Amino acid sequence: MPMLLWLLLLILSEQMDYNGTRASVPKAPRREQSGVAPKAVLLLDPPWSTAFKGEKVTLTCRGISQSPARGDTFWYRDEKLWKIQHNAIQIRGSGNYQCKTQGSSLSDAVHVEFSHDLLILQASHPVFEGDNVTLRCQVKEDEKAHEKVYYKDGKQLPNSYNLDFIIVNSVSRDNSKYYCTATWRILSIVPIKRTSKSLNIQVQELFLHPVLRVSSSTPIEGSPMTLICETQLSPQRPKVQLQFSFFRDSQTLGSGWSTSPKLQIPAMWTEDSGSYWCETETVTHNIKKRSLTSQILVQSVPVSNVNLEIQPTGGQLIEGENMVLICSVAQGSGTVTFSWHKEGRVRSLGRKTQRSLLAELHVLMVKESDAGRYYCAADNVHGPILSRRIQVTVRIPVSHPILTFRAPRVQALVGDLLELHCESLRGSPPILYRFYHEDVTLGNSSAASGGGASFNLSLTTEHSGNYSCDADNGLGAQHSHGVSLRVTVPVSRPILTLRAPGAQAVVGDVLELHCESLRGSFPILYWFYHEDDTLGKSSAHSGGGASFNLSLTTEHSGNYSCEADNGLGAQRSEVVTFSVTGTSRNRTGLTTAGVTGLVLSILSLAAAAAALLHYARAQRKPGGLSATGTSSHSPSECQEPSSSRPSRIDLQEPTHSKPLAPVELEPMYSNVNPGDSNLIYSHIWSIQHTKENSANCPTMHQEHKELTVLYSELKKKYPDDSAGEDCSRGRAHEDDEENYENMPRALLASDH
Repeated sequence: MPMLLWLLLLILSEQMDYNGTRASVPKAPRREQSGVAPKAVLLLDPPWSTAFKGEKVTLTCRGISQSPARGDTFWYRDEKLWKIQHNAIQIRGSGNYQCKTQGSSLSDAVHVEFSHDLLILQASHPVFEGDNVTLRCQVKEDEKAHEKVYYKDGKQLPNSYNLDFIIVNSVSRDNSKYYCTATWRILSIVPIKRTSKSLNIQVQELFLHPVLRVSSSTPIEGSPMTLICETQLSPQRPKVQLQFSFFRDSQTLGSGWSTSPKLQIPAMWTEDSGSYWCETETVTHNIKKRSLTSQILVQSVPVSNVNLEIQPTGGQLIEGENMVLICSVAQGSGTVTFSWHKEGRVRSLGRKTQRSLLAELHVLMVKESDAGRYYCAADNVHGPILSRRIQVTVRIPVSHPILTFRAPRVQALVGDLLELHCESLRGSPPILYRFYHEDVTLGNSSAASGGGASFNLSLTTEHSGNYSCDADNGLGAQHSHGVSLRVTVPVSRPILTLRAPGAQAVVGDVLELHCESLRGSFPILYWFYHEDDTLGKSSAHSGGGASFNLSLTTEHSGNYSCEADNGLGAQRSEVVTFSVTGTSRNRTGLTTAGVTGLVLSILSLAAAAAALLHYARAQRKPGGLSATGTSSHSPSECQEPSSSRPSRIDLQEPTHSKPLAPVELEPMYSNVNPGDSNLIYSHIWSIQHTKENSANCPTMHQEHKELTVLYSELKKKYPDDSAGEDCSRGRAHEDDEENYENMPRALLASDH
């Protein structure tokens, strides 16, 4: 009976313990790291935080070297200095124990419980965050218990039935309560269930809560910032790997988790102000701790010393080049707004907002209108600051120049003052102009402003040819197109020369009139005159003048002149007087009158026979010569002599096929025994026109009164001297076996 009562009292006391009235375990005080020495480590032997009353537990204090501490060790019980002793002591009473050695700080508190109960729950020690812990349900002495069961916060742990111990994985520092139950049978009949006291597992910190350290809580805009997440691993777990992450206002900074406890921010800006903290966790991700927040306020600095730089340096540009406007500030924080401006223009050229102390604006393909004064402005909310103004000059390469001639008249003459004017319509002054004649430099002239330049030239005949010019303002020379110039020379007063076969001109000679101007541009037109009557004209395209041939008669005596004209003014020659004698050069004196009469009679008969012979042959040969030496003409046609001067009529090529009707031939005069060996005789015939012929040629009938004189010569066909040939005379050939030819000279009016 007393034994039964004792057991009931024991059960009631155990139920009271289960309700939590005796099993509270104080936590070790939390300490933040602040540059103090690492904590000492307190070890238990046996390694259980709960023991039965009357048992002994040995406490050992270890320093940072994880070896037993040397020298005096300070022992604390319930946060009070208890003993100063060696590094190991034995205890028998419950309490919170701590220790401290030289070179280390105070260890975490360890609660050791000595229980009077028959059933206790033991937890292995030491235990760190994330460790696996062993729980053992222990019965005092040799008491036998059955059906052991383990619980956490009133719930049975899985797979924990009737085991002497279990392992709880990855414990944490929380307020979970663990206990166990066991069953006894009294006299092997009545079952009695016992419950241990509740137990808080003493889980030590694997690493301290991190503390965020910043290089400055009020950084300047644009300055760098260093963040350090500071913590400390337990000396008993030195190989645990940690990783770190930094945050601002719930936004992750950097690349996220990193094994480095530092984060370097290159530059801080006003928008970077806010709340910062860091987190530390094990690489296995089962333990994570967060630091307290720190407020960081970024301060801004107003911009100062705004400067504008222009490339190319000096603001000297060539049209078509690219220009770069560089705006910079010596100081200024945060976001800076840069703008570029040109004097006289309302709107800005461009605007850029960026976190930089320098910005660029590119102007492509500058034009002449881009020249002017430029400046820039910078602003970071404190107000714009302007730079100094810089002058930009845009130089324009010269265009192809145009060469023009300026002369007193349309046609340039020798002696004129010619102005060569060269001008480029585009190009920055000053411009140097060079003038060329056939690629030979004539000279140069500079134009300080627009309008081109000129070069004066007094013309000579050598100045004809091609002219050009070029323009150069240092940006590349340009050449003009070539322009041709022809310098004309007025004709000089011509010289008339008369060229006859002999010293004394006689009837029948061929007189050559030669007119020549020694100076004058070609072509030159020459006119020939006899007593102001025009004889004819001839054009000369090169030197040597021009000639006119005249078969002389007695009427050709008189004054001769010529005129030269090349369109620049006619010039008249000096008058040359010429005299023609009435005697033919072939006539010779007769020695006696009797001989002369005899010969005249014989020759008259021969001439009449020859004329009849020619007339007969002309009837047989259409278009041939008549017996008198005249051309065969149709009765219906008429041929008039030239009115300007006496001229020879070439009857070599007949123009009509019908022969003339027979007419009466009346000899008027004959040369007997002519002096020319090639000339047999010359004869003058008069032709009396019939009414039929007069009707067909009314003009001749009216002017010549039915009388026409025919001059003819009978010459050898094969002359003895070739020097007597006259190219201007036509030939009418007889049969091949005849040795004479009849040369008609001219048809003259009856009044001649």
